[in-house]
Amino acid sequence: MSGSPWKVLPAGVHQATLEEVKAVYAASRYRRQLFEGLVVGVKQLSVAGCQRVYVDGSFVTSKPRPGDFDACWDPSGVQERLLDPIFKDFSNGRAAQKAAFKGEFFPSSLIEGGCGQAFVDFFQVDRFSGDAKGILLIDLSTDPTLGRSAV
Repeated sequence: MSGSPWKVLPAGVHQATLEEVKAVYAASRYRRQLFEGLVVGVKQLSVAGCQRVYVDGSFVTSKPRPGDFDACWDPSGVQERLLDPIFKDFSNGRAAQKAAFKGEFFPSSLIEGGCGQAFVDFFQVDRFSGDAKGILLIDLSTDPTLGRSAV
């Protein structure tokens, strides 16, 4: 991607486990802190019935010190009564999410205001070049870190 300042994932949705994400993207102390915040959020979403989380942002690039991670979660099957309200709090630039998780979580079907695309699609466009890029998919129903496995 010639317009990107950092190496990004090839276009498409790439399935990974949390352990694989940790092995590839949590290589420094700072990146491990971001990863730990991601795991906290993913676990909370899993408790509410979320099955899929997509990870994007500078965290899944070669940027030496990413600002944070961006994630979106599939609302299918999520039980609203079990969903922490923080996942729908977008006030103050998503300050509560950033404080709790060191990153941001959006419903995957939520429309990003600037481009009119659902976040899951918006995340697949490089913001510097406009080219297609990849995102990670974590299947929460089978991820070994969450202590569940497919039956």
